[in-house]
Amino acid sequence: MSLAPGIYFLSGNYAVAEGAIMAGCRFFAGYPITPSSELAERMARRLPQVGGIFVQMEDEIASIVTIIGASWGGLKAMTATSGPGFSLMQENIGLAVMMETPIVIVDVQRAGPSTGMPTYIGQGDVMQAKWGSHGQYEIIALSPSTVQECFDLTIRAFNLAERYRVPVIVLMDERLSHLYEKVRVPSPDEIVIIERKRPRSRENFLPFMPDEDLVPPMPPVGEGFRIHATGLTHDERGYPHMDPEVQERLVRRLCDKIRKHADEIIDVDTYAMDDAELAIVTFGSVARPAIRAVKLARENGIKLGLIKLRTIWPFPEKLIEEYATNGVKAFIVAEINYGQIYHVVREAVAGNAKVHLLPKMGGAIHTPDEILDEVVMVKRNAR
Repeated sequence: MSLAPGIYFLSGNYAVAEGAIMAGCRFFAGYPITPSSELAERMARRLPQVGGIFVQMEDEIASIVTIIGASWGGLKAMTATSGPGFSLMQENIGLAVMMETPIVIVDVQRAGPSTGMPTYIGQGDVMQAKWGSHGQYEIIALSPSTVQECFDLTIRAFNLAERYRVPVIVLMDERLSHLYEKVRVPSPDEIVIIERKRPRSRENFLPFMPDEDLVPPMPPVGEGFRIHATGLTHDERGYPHMDPEVQERLVRRLCDKIRKHADEIIDVDTYAMDDAELAIVTFGSVARPAIRAVKLARENGIKLGLIKLRTIWPFPEKLIEEYATNGVKAFIVAEINYGQIYHVVREAVAGNAKVHLLPKMGGAIHTPDEILDEVVMVKRNAR
């Protein structure tokens, strides 16, 4: 069974596993990789207890292909990995986008590039989550900053995957995956679970004919529907169709079903932004010292606020633009890389405010004092 309602002491990896089970995940395929291995171990123990299936695959490529197949078989499916494995999955993330397959991919980021520092924190997979596969597409990526959010946002990841028929990525980081905190597990009637939209009839059924929301219903294989799914450009029947007009119609819809629902998808937490003249933009574990930095700044008369990204993709560009044109004079982007979200914030600001990067290369997290020192310097230079 899913965890009974109550308070538990869980790591981030365990909280993701329990959130997935609560959301209805009943299939996990994966390959061990630090720092996500404990998540797979938890699923290996827990899935058989709820009637689910765990499979350890030979590598990350096989893992994602297998969960794509499980999803088409009617199961909510997930895999988990870290940077090197996430790189291996990219081609088939593109396949899942093209076949409109709802899956959840948990990427516990570590310091890179390459093998890097497997047991230390990184946040270098942000752009890979958005642009890792080739071609034009849209995807959803969520970023927890507490163990409670690991649980909550994993449930949301499955809901979004089913709602929009799209791969959803949970971008964790090493520090959070191994951190233990209290997690409140609510009762089932407090949790909204979105189930897959099924076709209303087999008559004249077209597997890729969208409803008005641009999302087609999805039948499971084996229930009598005629289904053809391919990574090639295809028409509404799912048949390959090498026609520029068909490509235009298909790819535009794959993008627009996310873009046109961005306001429903985007989830941002703000702190002390009502009168902020300076703002930190951050996500994941860095949000924790950033909150402390805001409190210290406020105690010293600096009007500093915080924008914490729980949804990274699609990016909340309209919100950033609104703050940039309504009082925020400078943004400080704190991230454990050499500037990934920084560039997106600069685009959203569109010259209406200054944007400063406060990077770390991986292995360590920002301290509140480091963030505050940057804030003081930015404020001083703005005079």
